[in-house]
This record gives sequence, structure tokens and C-alpha cells, in this order.
Amino acid sequence: MTTTDAAVSAKALALRVDEARARLDAHVREMVQWHFDPDTGAPFWIDYATALDFDPRREIGGYDDLKLLGHFQDEWLRGGPVRKWVPKAYENEPVYVFETGGSTGLPKNRINIRDFHTDYELFSDSLSDEGFPRGGDWLMLGPTGPRRLRLAVEHLAQVRGGICFFVDMDPRWVNQLIRDGKMTELDAYKEHVIAQALKILRAHENVQCVFTTPKLLEALCEKVSLQKLGIRGIFCGGTEMDAQFNRFAREELIPGIEFVPTYGNTLMGLAHSRPYSPGDPYDIVYYPPLPRAVIDLVNPDNPEEPVGYGETGRVMLTTLTKEFFMPRFLERDEAERAAPIEEYPWDGVENLRLLTQLQSSVVVGVY
Repeated sequence: MTTTDAAVSAKALALRVDEARARLDAHVREMVQWHFDPDTGAPFWIDYATALDFDPRREIGGYDDLKLLGHFQDEWLRGGPVRKWVPKAYENEPVYVFETGGSTGLPKNRINIRDFHTDYELFSDSLSDEGFPRGGDWLMLGPTGPRRLRLAVEHLAQVRGGICFFVDMDPRWVNQLIRDGKMTELDAYKEHVIAQALKILRAHENVQCVFTTPKLLEALCEKVSLQKLGIRGIFCGGTEMDAQFNRFAREELIPGIEFVPTYGNTLMGLAHSRPYSPGDPYDIVYYPPLPRAVIDLVNPDNPEEPVGYGETGRVMLTTLTKEFFMPRFLERDEAERAAPIEEYPWDGVENLRLLTQLQSSVVVGVY
């Protein structure tokens, strides 16, 4: 690429970044109007507004103004009543409860109606038909609940014309076994789970796509060649997935199979990874599904201060849907700030991992 071409490309990307930011600001205004309107908003936010000395619907004009609301506290999502999070506009809709893993205490609850459909339909648009064929069936090998991830992965399979088979792994039980030092029991449980997956893969020839976690993928590949069984694409999620595992998976575990790392959680939905081409670096960069969710990286000692590109910061997550409004929540993860790219003209996060100060105390189990 010539210097002139590079300048033109940079200018085009800058324009797309500005357009994405304008869409985000407009979306924030719409979500604030929705969630603080007594006719549509959730009881929690209607009550919250009564303690403010300003009207969020008047004062919040864009994303930066969300700082007026402070930081969302995780304790607000622990315990009940969960109906305080159901928007008035949806009070007669069927509601699901999605839970976090509970590795840092009582699990947090998020209500969900159709958000998981939207999140995984958007994710489907990023998948190739070569790696994840239309009409191909799926195996989900991992935690199906209480995170309710089963609902989301099954919807993804159905959107792509497939049927989804499941083998459940209880991550809370795995974490308990690890904490108790019961490694023999842990190995037996892992063998039990992997044996079930192998039965499905051998019995159903049309299973061509797999969702699993890094540790379960490695355990499965110790038993069988997934390529020989006809697997063409693997969608893999887990906070502990790093550049080393990305290289290991692509070069040794599943060569010839399309590998798509993702970062998803109960509170955000699903972030997409930077597209990979042979020869690219193995560092994993995730981009949130703007404007539905935004990830900022901030100074752990001063969360009001963003870090620069390439610098390490704590993840601050904002979720902005009609079902769920969560401004500026400080997550337990850290990463390096990544620059916008053509496919995703907004900030991403690179080398995502558990916060350094938590790495010795939090059990991540199957992830």
C-alpha cells in the first residue's frame, strides 16, 4: 500500500469511527428516554431517578454523559426481586433469567426476553458459510445453564438452519471440585462429559459445528480428530483464551477447521473477535456489538480515566438495550486497548484476562 493509499484508508476509517460514535450517542439518548420513562422503563431505573437531582432524559445527550449516573454496582443484580429489572413495556412478555457464574459471590441475574436472539443473529452474520455451513447441525459442549447459554447457542444453530445437540458441564461443580482439591473426581467428571460428546459426534454425521470452551476443546481433541469426524467450524468462548491457546488450537488441535474465539458474558451478550487470516498475529482482539454494548478500558485506580491505545486497563462495560440498561459497570477483567478497524470502527480489547489482583483467588474452571 502506498503512502497515499494509506492516508486515504486512514481517512475513511476515521469517518467510519465518527459515524459509529454518532450512532452510539443517538442510541444512548433513545435508551435513556426508554428506561427512565415510567410507561416503558424498569422499576429499578424509575425509582433510581427519584434520588437524582436532575432528569436523565434532559441531561444525557450522548455516551459521555452517562458518567452523570455513576457506576453500575454489581450488588444491584444479586438476589431479588428480579422483576424490578423488567421494563414496564415488557411486563406481560415471557421473561428468562440469565445468571453469571457466581465465582465472585452470589450470582448476578439479568432478565432476558429477546436480546439473546438479537445478539446471536448479529454474531451469525459474522460467521462464514464455509466454516459454519447452513443446514449443518451443532454440538454445544459446555455450560448450558443457569447462564442459559443453551438458549443462545441453540438459537444460533436454528438461525443457520441447523439442529443443536447438547452436553452439559456444570461449571459451579467444577469450580467446587477445584477449590476442594478433588482432582480425581474432577478428572472423572471431565471424562463423563467428553464421553457423551463423543457419542453424539459419532452418531450424528451432520454435526459440523461445535461450541465449547478452550479446556473442553483440548480434552475432546485428546480423544479424537474433529476434522476426521467432519467438524468444519468451532466457536470457542472463555476469558482465559490467550494468544498461546489461539496458536495451539489453529496449528495443533484443529488444523484445517475454522476457529472463532469469542468473549461473551451474561451482562453484555457477545463480542466478536478480529477476523483472522493465515500469517496474522495470534493475539486475540474482541470488539463489542456497538451500539448495544460498549467496552472501555480505564485506569484501575481511577475509573474516570481512560487508558491509551496499547495500555492496560480494567474493563468497564455498558449495556444499552431496551431490555437491559447497565451503564459503566466495572468488570473483573483487564486487557489492552485496541484501535478501531474497518470491520469494527470502534475500540476493542486485546489479550483479555482476569484482573491481576484476582488471579490467585478466583477459580475459572472450564474456561
